[in-house]
Amino acid sequence: MLIGIPKELASGENRAAIIPTDAKKLIRAGATIQIEAGLGLGSGFSDEEYTDAGATVIADRNAVLANADIILRISKPTLDEIGQMKSGCIHISYLDPFNEHSLIKAFRDRGVSAISMEMIPRSTRSQKMDALSSQASLAGYVMVLLATTKLPRILPMMMTPAGTLKPSTVFIIGAGVAGLQAIATAKRLGAKVVAFDTRSVVAEQVRSLGGKFLEIDLGETGQTKDGYAVALTEEQMKLQLEGQKKQIAESDIVITTAQLFGRKPPVLVTSDMIKGMKPGSVIVDMAAESGGNVEGSVAGETVVVDGVTIIGDGNWSNFVSRDASQMYSSNLFNLVDEGWNGDDKKMVIDMENDILQGCVITHGGEIVNETIKNLIN
Repeated sequence: MLIGIPKELASGENRAAIIPTDAKKLIRAGATIQIEAGLGLGSGFSDEEYTDAGATVIADRNAVLANADIILRISKPTLDEIGQMKSGCIHISYLDPFNEHSLIKAFRDRGVSAISMEMIPRSTRSQKMDALSSQASLAGYVMVLLATTKLPRILPMMMTPAGTLKPSTVFIIGAGVAGLQAIATAKRLGAKVVAFDTRSVVAEQVRSLGGKFLEIDLGETGQTKDGYAVALTEEQMKLQLEGQKKQIAESDIVITTAQLFGRKPPVLVTSDMIKGMKPGSVIVDMAAESGGNVEGSVAGETVVVDGVTIIGDGNWSNFVSRDASQMYSSNLFNLVDEGWNGDDKKMVIDMENDILQGCVITHGGEIVNETIKNLIN
C-alpha cells in the first residue's frame, strides 16, 4: 500500500504526522511511503532524514493525496482535498465528527474509509494509539510553563539574605491527563498545588503527585466508561462554582482543563471570580478554542482582564512540536499496525476489531459509526 503524508497547513502548525523513525517501521512492514516536501521541518526533521528512512519526498501535494491508499495527517482535510482522494482509500486524522457533518458526508460519498483519532476508545489495549491522551499530557506541561512566563513571581519558596519568598499557589481544575501532568509539572517547579475534579475517584491520583484535592460536595457524580467526567446538573454546577471561588481568589495561577468531547465546555471561571483575583495573576484556559472554561478568554490569544492575564493560545502540544510529533507519529503507527495484514502487506478495516469499531466513521460508502450516524440523521 502507498501511504501518503501531506504537510500540515494550519497557521503556526509545526507538528508532523509521521517522523522518519516510524516511516522506516512502516516501510519494513511492506508499505511504500510518499511524503510532501517540508513535512517535518517545523519539528526539526529534514527531508533527507525521510529519504534515508526509505520514503519518497515530492513537492506536489495534490499527488500525495491522489495517489495514496492510506493518508496519515493531524488536521482534518478540506472538502476539496476529499474530492482528490481515491475511492476506497483510508484517511486517518483528527476529524471532529460530532460537528463536521459535511466532512463526514463527503467521506461517505467519496467512498473513503475515514478514521477519527478523537474516537480511539479509552481502553488498556488502545493506549498506545490514544492521540488525545498523548497530546494532552504535553499540553499539561506546556500550560504551566506558559503561565510562569506571565506571572510576575517565581513558583518555589526561596530563602535568601534579602528575605523569604513564599511559594506561588497553582489551582488546577480538572484532573484528567492534562490536569495530572500540570499538577506534576507545577509541583516539580516548587509551587503549592491544589486541584479539583468532579470525579472524586481521581483524588488519590492528585495526592500521589503532591497536590491537595479540593473537597466540594456535589452529590452524585461519575464518569463514562471511557473515563470522561459526566456533565453536571445545573445545581451541581452552581455548587462547584461556589466551592471554587475562594480557592481561585487565593491562587496565583489557575489552569482549567475541562472539555466535553463534541460539546461546548462548561464555564468554570466567571468574570466575578476574575475580579476577585490578585492583580498579576494568570489563568490558562485549555478549552478556549472550543468555547472556553473562562469568561473573557479569547481563542488563540493572550488577553488581560481586570489585571489578570488569560492565556487561550490553544494547540498546546505544538509548543513542543518535536516531542508532540514523536508521540502522535507513534499513535498513528500503532493504529496502522493494529489493522496491518503482514501477508498481504496492507491495512484491513475489520469492523469486528474492538478498537476500529469505535474510531472508523465511514467505510464502504456508509457512515458506520452508530453515534455519528444517528447524530447526522
